[in-house]
This record gives sequence, C-alpha cells and structure tokens, in this order.
Amino acid sequence: MIGNKAGSMTLKETSKPIDSGTYGLPAMETSNVGSGKLLGHDVMAQSTFTAAMRPDGSWYGECPAGVIFCAEGVATFKCIGVGNMTAEGGVAFKGGASFETTSEGLSELNGKFYMFTYDSDPEGNAEWNLYPCN
Repeated sequence: MIGNKAGSMTLKETSKPIDSGTYGLPAMETSNVGSGKLLGHDVMAQSTFTAAMRPDGSWYGECPAGVIFCAEGVATFKCIGVGNMTAEGGVAFKGGASFETTSEGLSELNGKFYMFTYDSDPEGNAEWNLYPCN
C-alpha cells in the first residue's frame, strides 16, 4: 500500500553518455541538485545515478549514493528505477528508494521503503516525488 506523499523536490540535472557494455545500447550518467520539502522540512538534495537502455527501449537506473541536507540533519539514500523517454524528450522513471539517517528530524525515513516518480523535461528540469510503502 502506498502512503501519502512524503516529499517533493525540484532538481536540475546534467547528463553525459557512458559506456554501458550491455547489448551495445547507450547508457547515461546523470547528476542532479535541487531543493524541496521532505517530511515537512525544507531540504536540498544531490545525487548521481546511471541508467542503461534495455533491448525494449526502456531504461534501468541505479543511484548508489545520494544525500539530503536540511537544518535538522543529513540523510543518505539509494534508489533503483525503470523509465522511458517521453515524447517531449525528457524521461519518466518510477522506482524505489531507501534512506538512512541519524537525524531525529528525519528519523521517519529509516526502516521504510519509498516509491518514487521522477520526471524531467528536455532541458534537465526534474521533479522527484516520494511516497512511503505502508
């Protein structure tokens, strides 16, 4: 069961091609930075993820390390997701994330799995929305 939205962040992404080594299809490394709200706190987020095209044209992506900063503390996260290119030239991903923190203000992130939507436009403007799994 998916819970109510836990947070939303607006991000700016930059991408570069990388060697995928799989199927002879493209892969990308994308870094993003931005801000928004998470669990009611004003936050900043930064991460780098890689995504590789699969034979059906969809993309599989992984973020091995991301970080959330806010006045209440810091949290780290990892994500996996699957997505597709949009007709407009952006991307639309859906996936899951897990967080770790020692911050009391962000402790609700610990021990839960979050589903996400990640949508970007051709100019690299992205929105990341997070929903806890109950």
